[in-house]
Amino acid sequence: MASSSTRNLYFDNAKLILIFLVVFGHVISPLKENDDFLFTLYAVIFLFHMPAFILISGYFAKGYRKNGYLLKSVKKILLPYLIFQAIYSFFYFINGDEHSLSFDFLEPHWTLWFLLSLFFWNLLLYVFAKLKWLGLIVAIFIGIGIGYIDHIGSFLSLSRTFVFFPYFLLGFLIEPKHIQWIKNIKYSNVLGMLILISTFLLFEFSFPKNAVPWLLGSSSYDDMGNVEIMDGIYRGFQYLLTFVVIVGFLALVPSSGTKITVIGQRTLYVYLLHGFIIKIIETFVSDDTLESFSQNYLLLFIFSIVVCLTLGSYLIKKYTRPLIELRL
Repeated sequence: MASSSTRNLYFDNAKLILIFLVVFGHVISPLKENDDFLFTLYAVIFLFHMPAFILISGYFAKGYRKNGYLLKSVKKILLPYLIFQAIYSFFYFINGDEHSLSFDFLEPHWTLWFLLSLFFWNLLLYVFAKLKWLGLIVAIFIGIGIGYIDHIGSFLSLSRTFVFFPYFLLGFLIEPKHIQWIKNIKYSNVLGMLILISTFLLFEFSFPKNAVPWLLGSSSYDDMGNVEIMDGIYRGFQYLLTFVVIVGFLALVPSSGTKITVIGQRTLYVYLLHGFIIKIIETFVSDDTLESFSQNYLLLFIFSIVVCLTLGSYLIKKYTRPLIELRL
């Protein structure tokens, strides 16, 4: 991992795996309630897949002080958010989820929270980057404290912005040597696998089904139940566990490229487009039919791979690039 190109292959592989987990997590989401294995798998995935994605986004935000960076963020992040927020408004009206056509750009639809929060995270760097590692501590305390504000939620994605910002800031602060250190740990692959398996077993036996909102970061403590002083400690423990699992994940990511590594460069396409496939299936396929697939884990796995390979293909990029990247 010494060269820049090798490091890019490493992160492309990481993003490829993470975007698959995003798709797979959304595929199994409506099936998880009646299947304990799928529920545990879903919980483990949602514990770390978006935090890891956010950490990598922060890692590549080191040039935030360059001229034109903020304008570039508006073009690459904020404008696609506005475009797809409008498209989702049309989509939900057409498929019957909404009885009237309305446009609300302050309440992100479904997966679009990530784009809005990503824009805010880049803005927050102008303040927190100056504090360096002290800023990370402050960000963690803010992420813990924000949960005590009643009814903070999806409006402007404020809850997720502050809850997940420590991962973005950590990604910004770490350097290539830190990634190299993880990869150079003796038996790093074994350690990474042990961390993931241990987390799965921990969740299998101790993670309650009503605790899923804690993983999503979109609600206040009050909205997730009665507010208790211990809630902040629980979120602090969640931060710690997530950091450990991310390290385990990064230890497992291969450094060499494959034929599909390039999809790691097109994760935005998969992220923005896969939701329509999931929602169309949920609209036209009955719950009983969907339920019949819940035990077919291999089929769910293969379907998620096919979605990633299709939406991450060159053809999809070619014809949707004007919409997603605003480039011909």
